[in-house]
Amino acid sequence: MALEHAILVSLSERAASGADLVRRFDASIGFFWSATHQQIYRVLGRMEADGWVSAQSVPQADRPTKKVYAVTDAGRAELARWIAEPTTPDAMRSSVSVKMRGASYGDRTALLDDLRRQLDDHTKRLSLYEFLAARDFPDPGALSGAELDIYLVLRGGLLMEEFWVRWLTEYIDAHTRTADATAATTPDAPTEES
Repeated sequence: MALEHAILVSLSERAASGADLVRRFDASIGFFWSATHQQIYRVLGRMEADGWVSAQSVPQADRPTKKVYAVTDAGRAELARWIAEPTTPDAMRSSVSVKMRGASYGDRTALLDDLRRQLDDHTKRLSLYEFLAARDFPDPGALSGAELDIYLVLRGGLLMEEFWVRWLTEYIDAHTRTADATAATTPDAPTEES
């Protein structure tokens, strides 16, 4: 997927300025497709040149005029083409998984500290997704169309965060138990009196 397609999806939901898009990426789309502010503005310019989006200047009181972007017919056609295109499954590339597998050859204590930090991050993100689901979609069974799509993507995020919380917890707990068992069975070092 290209950033262009993520922007087309966002603008199809609602026209926006570049700053609005940046906020959307920071608050929702960025959970599964990240982009820097500079990338978003650069790609918007290219999309406007390609005719996928159009910009309308909107005057603002006490602020510079802003450009509000909307998807054009050509942009809608590109988005429809891309959505219909078969998707190659994303290959899992996880440096943390490789570190977990190789922990016996390095500093496991440092890795466990990092995993605890990541577990905290995933736990917080899970709580945020649960909050958003309860606030924005109190009755998921009544949803259809675009609202159902948005909810189901949020649901996918919930499931992914639940996975990370469970897996990291399992790894940390297993190695904590092993370390505790090893410490309990290791005889104390001899003292000078021995």
